Amino acid sequence: MLTIHPSDDEAGAVLFVDDESTSRKWFARTFQDEFEVVTAAGATEALEVLGERGDRFAVLVTDYRMPERDGMKLLQAVQRDHRHLVRVLATAYAGKEVAMAAVNVGKVLRILEKPLDDALTRDALREAVALHRAQAFERALNDGRAAAMRETLGFFAHELNTPLATVRGCVSAVAARWVAPPPGAAPGTVQFAEDHPGELMAALERAERRALYCQSLVSTFVQSARDAYPGAPPQAVSASSLVHALLDEYPFEENERSLVSSGVREDFNLPGRRDLLYLVLCTLAKNALMALRGSPGPALRIEVDTEAGARTGARRGCIRFSDNGPGIAPEVLARLTHEPVTTRAHAGGNGMGLMFCHRVMRSIGGAIAIESCLGQGTTVSLTFNS
Repeated sequence: MLTIHPSDDEAGAVLFVDDESTSRKWFARTFQDEFEVVTAAGATEALEVLGERGDRFAVLVTDYRMPERDGMKLLQAVQRDHRHLVRVLATAYAGKEVAMAAVNVGKVLRILEKPLDDALTRDALREAVALHRAQAFERALNDGRAAAMRETLGFFAHELNTPLATVRGCVSAVAARWVAPPPGAAPGTVQFAEDHPGELMAALERAERRALYCQSLVSTFVQSARDAYPGAPPQAVSASSLVHALLDEYPFEENERSLVSSGVREDFNLPGRRDLLYLVLCTLAKNALMALRGSPGPALRIEVDTEAGARTGARRGCIRFSDNGPGIAPEVLARLTHEPVTTRAHAGGNGMGLMFCHRVMRSIGGAIAIESCLGQGTTVSLTFNS
């Protein structure tokens, strides 16, 4: 017979398994003041309960000697199918072989001797629930890290794909201009045809800029992996150094570099991973430069400064991108950073860039703010709490 004794702690229920009804009643009556207690009369019933709502439970306490299937077989099944449960064995036969099997096979946290002592059992349940919560928290952190890593790698691949496609296109364009040597041509001489002077050199220079940008991204991620290795000393990265790296390594088109100016009023050290923040700066630079195309007198200003927080007044770092482009429509501005909306769908934009920037800033306790007026330009501010 399955018996449920409800309490307020839905996330930490205890499943007690014993074929003796008096034992089950005593356990529920004794511990239901602190824990949600569910009892089952045997291994089969316990596995049915776990199969229906296993995520509800934090702890399994099972008797060792039961008809049908003993507690060790139940522990083995739980270890295989419900690994999140913290396991406790209750037995009056705590011999050496039973203890070794419980630890090695059943992976139990504690072995309690029957008849159960109230205080010792309560302490064991508290320890088991606390361990379950700690493990659940760690699993959530790991799941969050894995999700962040998948998103980062996806965005990283996207950032590499475009310049690599440009490199491939430039190389193909140069190869297509190759002219077969005429009979009697000197060995080692290669000829190419151009539609206009300097065309091939421009294509090669463009390919080189894109390749250098890809190399800088990869180098940044490799260094970040080294810095994350256990025992590696923390690396302080200043905001100004990251902006300078952007200006040195970003693959500007034609005269785009001349449109960009920068200034440092007050420098500060950045929190978080350099690779992610570098991708954020690259994304903001790319968005601004694409918005400026076709604008009269285009200009982009990148500034590093600190400012007083609106609530606490404490100084916080800020990197600000300001352009004099066409601006963003209010209905689009309200959705940016919260959903994948883009004003450049015709050019292959998918709106994921600003969402990625928003998630990175939020993950380090910072923020991203966008201000824009149609016809007057856009300012994107990254703020970093100290």
